[in-house]
Amino acid sequence: MNQRFVQVDPAVRLWSEERGDPRNSTLLLIMGAGASGLGWPEELVDALAARHRVIRYDHRDTGRSSLSFDTHPYRVVDLASDAIAVLDAYEVERAHVVGLSLGGMLTQLLIADHPERLLSATVMGAGALSSTPLSHPDGSRTPVDRLPSIDARVLELWSRPHEDRGLEGELDHRVEHWRLLNGDQIPFDPEEFRALERRVIEHAGRYEAPMVHGRADHSGMDRTDELARTEVPTLVTSAPAEPVFPPPHPDHLAQVIAGARLVEIPGMGHALPRAVHAPLAAAVLAHTRAVDARVRPGAAS
Repeated sequence: MNQRFVQVDPAVRLWSEERGDPRNSTLLLIMGAGASGLGWPEELVDALAARHRVIRYDHRDTGRSSLSFDTHPYRVVDLASDAIAVLDAYEVERAHVVGLSLGGMLTQLLIADHPERLLSATVMGAGALSSTPLSHPDGSRTPVDRLPSIDARVLELWSRPHEDRGLEGELDHRVEHWRLLNGDQIPFDPEEFRALERRVIEHAGRYEAPMVHGRADHSGMDRTDELARTEVPTLVTSAPAEPVFPPPHPDHLAQVIAGARLVEIPGMGHALPRAVHAPLAAAVLAHTRAVDARVRPGAAS
């Protein structure tokens, strides 16, 4: 396991980590808004690293990366450029990319804007960057603005004012957040997520969370045409207990990305509890193995 910092520009430095055999194809993990790379559970990262050189990193204003938004504001599309900067720093020409939540949106930007850098893509827990309506088997169509909205309980928690709760109070708040994001199908283990957040806080060296990604400029993200004609092999995970982009958002996403394949992860919500690690890793690895077999004959063994 190796760590390094990636200097994106004079104001932005990103923490990153790699593990796994460097001779294997690279898999880049992109986390959600306000979440550092340590939001990817160790067991899941290790499962993916059994077949890949896995790289994860801290977004700007998370973890050990630069806290830069207040002095150098940026756009969400700049966060996608950061992913390319990480690949460049590791001298990776093409990678499998897996993104969750905001990371899933950034993955779509990479599919659209940098297809030559992707071996494959996996998108989880994200809305489509497309204005194309959802088509139903009966021939009807649902406009994007009529798709289900975020669970009201999640919105209420997000609306609470940011305050200094102290370390234990901050941990309580984060665990409650994960409880809601977990959904109602897989039993929630608060100690599992408390331990995860303790590691995140120890890694960052602070418990205060800037949470500035929601303030970043979200304009210029529609990629309807580019996603409709992409040739990047894409897997979309369907999470039946998803509270942020509930079904049928995954069906919509799989429709707007050309050739995308949809796979349901039983019981999954917007979190990554231990119960989903094995089926999620199996789905991702089946996807990447098939692509590697085409791109690098013999790599799927």
